[in-house]
Amino acid sequence: MLIEPAAALEGHLAVPGDKSISHRSLLLGAVSDGDTVVRGFGRSDDTLSTLGAVRAMGVEVDDDGETLTVHGVGLRGLRGAELDCGNAGTLARLVVGILAFQDGTFTLTGDASLSSRPMGRIAEPLGRMGAQIETTDGRLPLTVTGGTLEAIDYELPVASAQVKSAVLLAGLGANGRTTVIEPAPTRDHTELMLREAGVRVTTRPNSASVDPPERLQLGEVDVPGDFSSAAPFIVAATIVPESRITLHDVNLNPRRTGLLDVLERMGGRVGIVARRKLGQEQVGDLEVRSAELTATTIGADEVPLLIDELPLFALLAAHARGRSRVWGAAELRLKETDRIEALVDALRAIGVRARAEEDGFVVTGVPSRPRGGKIEARGDHRIAMLGAVAGLASSEGVEVQGFESVSVSFPGFHDLLEALTRR
Repeated sequence: MLIEPAAALEGHLAVPGDKSISHRSLLLGAVSDGDTVVRGFGRSDDTLSTLGAVRAMGVEVDDDGETLTVHGVGLRGLRGAELDCGNAGTLARLVVGILAFQDGTFTLTGDASLSSRPMGRIAEPLGRMGAQIETTDGRLPLTVTGGTLEAIDYELPVASAQVKSAVLLAGLGANGRTTVIEPAPTRDHTELMLREAGVRVTTRPNSASVDPPERLQLGEVDVPGDFSSAAPFIVAATIVPESRITLHDVNLNPRRTGLLDVLERMGGRVGIVARRKLGQEQVGDLEVRSAELTATTIGADEVPLLIDELPLFALLAAHARGRSRVWGAAELRLKETDRIEALVDALRAIGVRARAEEDGFVVTGVPSRPRGGKIEARGDHRIAMLGAVAGLASSEGVEVQGFESVSVSFPGFHDLLEALTRR
């Protein structure tokens, strides 16, 4: 895909439904009593893998193209099955927590990328609870045989919303109160949705606890726009001169919007209007204008709040005056690809000075358009979107090889980007 330079970005748009919330609405709806109606479901390869997985476990889901109705089978009603997780890391990690107390045996598989990612970080704490989990050298394929679980207090060695969620979800079927202690705050969609479903959830600044419920009853879920899907447009409108766009109905959960805090101190111009609540989640409209940026540093405490947006931050840094640095982000090396190496190689390919470090990267910015060139997405949707935004802000355009990987999270991304672009 060749992305030509843009003169400006202008207009209004709404991004697809939040992927994290879409996954959780299906998983928790599946083990709820009664029906769960999901509106605004974010359709992507990853979330459709979760839809296929719950159906494989005996859960009926009606889909009229706009609304999903999940006919829940109750807290322990899932049927043993083989689940193809595709490339969906959220599905593979979260569902294991639920399966650990079901009556049956479940085998999880995934594509080559997902099968290279670590699952021991899930198996270890769940094993402490009594779960029977067999991995393949700490990776997929993985087999779970449900049984009786005991609650634990678990301190995460690395901040991870997926690991936290897996343990809390296992706590739904454990004897006693399950607590997860975090080294830094991570996204809390699981806690918010469990509370919405009637579960007693206790949260503190560095921990979350669940008490096992008799049943879940979720009822309805209205999915707001995905902040991670909004992020490429926020960055594009910031770095392409003369741009002004409005993104509507975006999820503004404060544990997801670290990019906005970083942009503010860099000199970005993003305004929030029509702020409101949708269920347990904060939502609003974002007005973004182009801006001149100054460099900044992101440390380990801030990394979990914008983990998915760090490749895009690297592009912001390329357009900022001065040298920017990210540290404490070793987790990036365990994504669909080694994102530290991938984003540094991408920036270098278009003429930006960047270097990789063990747990982060350094970018030396120049507040002018990079030359452009050729970027290899390496099968990673985040790198593909970085390449597209880089193309708009370049002087000669960027060819993104492997652009089709965008469908993992955002199938209509290119069409929306083109609709805003003025050349």
